[in-house]
Amino acid sequence: MQILKTIHKVPGGLMVVPLFIGMLLNTFAPDAMKIGGFTQALTNVGYPTMLGVYLFTVGTKMTLNAAPQMLKRGFGIMFAKVGVAVLVALSIAHFFDGDLLGLSTLAVLAAMNDTNGGMFMALTSTFGTKEDAGTYVPQSIETGPFLTMLVLVGAGLAVIPWMTMVSVIAPIAAGALLGNLDEDIREFFAQHEPLVIPFMAFMLGQGINLQSITKAGMPGILLGLSVLIITGFVCILADKLLGGSGIAGAAASSTAGNAAGTPQAVALADPGFAAIAPIATLQVAASVIVTAVLTPILTAYVHRKTKSK
Repeated sequence: MQILKTIHKVPGGLMVVPLFIGMLLNTFAPDAMKIGGFTQALTNVGYPTMLGVYLFTVGTKMTLNAAPQMLKRGFGIMFAKVGVAVLVALSIAHFFDGDLLGLSTLAVLAAMNDTNGGMFMALTSTFGTKEDAGTYVPQSIETGPFLTMLVLVGAGLAVIPWMTMVSVIAPIAAGALLGNLDEDIREFFAQHEPLVIPFMAFMLGQGINLQSITKAGMPGILLGLSVLIITGFVCILADKLLGGSGIAGAAASSTAGNAAGTPQAVALADPGFAAIAPIATLQVAASVIVTAVLTPILTAYVHRKTKSK
């Protein structure tokens, strides 16, 4: 059976196929793997560990010669994504009283300004170069509710998790240090990086329930499409303007799985958001699923366009 070849025919297959298997398992048999031991370690419980391994592996790719260009493009993509997220969200708050087509300012901001780091690195490793993957270092600042809280701080939010940034950047920095000190270490992790991707995707999928799309309704699907189209366009443009191929920009057009927890985190910091946090959570979760399907397709399309030139 040519299972692996079939998987490779799917855009971003090493990421997407295990992701969907994990989502199906979590949707229809959520307790199947929760039997303890090593089996349960392969569920969403172990996702942070596997992501940490992958962040370290990506860090080993960052040579001193490539780092400046990676950082320039990474910050460019991050500012483009976060900038358009803030612009759209605050426009909804100002011109539409915080609600546009059933989407709140909170839902839009949470979904648009947090890139799925695992998917980004898997896609850039599959379709791009080590420089593309390395642009995630500055983009890691988006991770978690930090930027959403920062933007909404005027509403009375006081808790800003600075350590979230440190916890994401630390394994990348450790990998970069060792990769620069020893070329053999860099080559070793580069050769074995594909082994991490399917496990990471499978674990991530087990934190997503496909029924979220049904509960969130059309606004949730619309949110996912908006994230893909709006942030995808500006991130691809920023990437190309800064000397990239656009692949890293396309790979940034997703919503991170942990973004679904941002509305509740904001509501805990400011009870004024408590009423809209539950529906915002479902809508952001729907955006996670929609972009998990479409972002690999967009990235593969940009890759084909790049190769054709």
